[in-house]
Amino acid sequence: MRPFTFLAGWPRSAQAAVLLVLSALFVAVLEAGRLPAALLLGPLLAGILVEEFGASLRVPVLGSTVAQAVVGCLIARTITPTSLHTVAERWPLFVGFTFGTLLLSCVLGWWVARLRVVPGTTAVWGLMPGGASAMVLMSGAFGADARLVAFMQYLRVLFVTVLASLVARWWIDTPVSPVVAANPFALPGPSFAPTALLLVAVVALGRVSRVPNGAMLVAMVAGAWLQDIGWLTIELPPALLAVSYALLGWSIGLRFTREVMTSAGRAFWPTVGSIVVLIVCCVGLAAALGRLLGIDALAAYLATSPGGADSVAIIAASSHVDAPLVMAFQTARLLAVVAFGPMLSRFIARRVGVG
Repeated sequence: MRPFTFLAGWPRSAQAAVLLVLSALFVAVLEAGRLPAALLLGPLLAGILVEEFGASLRVPVLGSTVAQAVVGCLIARTITPTSLHTVAERWPLFVGFTFGTLLLSCVLGWWVARLRVVPGTTAVWGLMPGGASAMVLMSGAFGADARLVAFMQYLRVLFVTVLASLVARWWIDTPVSPVVAANPFALPGPSFAPTALLLVAVVALGRVSRVPNGAMLVAMVAGAWLQDIGWLTIELPPALLAVSYALLGWSIGLRFTREVMTSAGRAFWPTVGSIVVLIVCCVGLAAALGRLLGIDALAAYLATSPGGADSVAIIAASSHVDAPLVMAFQTARLLAVVAFGPMLSRFIARRVGVG
């Protein structure tokens, strides 16, 4: 039983007000520390806190979808023919590093499954690197405990998001790019109207596609193509970016519900240990990728970090790195996880005698 649940009896409007105030406070502190993606991390931490205090808030599916579409357009704005040529020229590296990360996660999933601290194939699904919401939805159909999968997936997203932001700020000390302008109330220019039409179309397609992070992927591809042929100049008002970042942060933080945390039980420390090992192994992959491609350390780290794709996209856009290259790796791994996740789950389950 949680000791502080005083928000449980409050009306939703009051809970939302507390969430907004805490988010603003966290953002102010993180911005003072010059952390990239403070507008994502602040709401994320506030969401976890109000959920611990007994709130029952959720981000509507439409809100998350719009936020993903905005982040997709943000990345599309940075994609150039040169970056696409680099991806096409080095495709064996993308395949190798994508399946390298997937193999690491499967080995760790096998290890946690052998410990018998979680039932069935839960460990395998919980440690798949990317597509957290998709893994939660798919896991139940393959005999896993969806609540524990949700806990493991979103704990990994939390670790990776916070650590990536800290790495960008203090270890590599990259300058922060002003993704959200100093004046958050700046009025949109004439290019925003066609951008808004693209966002509407992307949200509609993303909601019916059933592809994990579909809105973000469609926005990336469509936005980059329309921009390349000269039909569109992507314009994203600062206020829209700020709201989108907050929605994505809340959608992660508010998932650490009482039910999920209670069901985690004795799986907590093995999960934390496996996440730490996975991150350390991905750092090794990043070092190898940096040498092979000749890219900076932060770009290599973000490219190989084990999800989530939307939060990594925001950190990449907030730092002076090759964002299209980072997202090419993240997207490739997301598609690989969705395509091969069920098969790998069943294979590992047979090896450890579960499910």
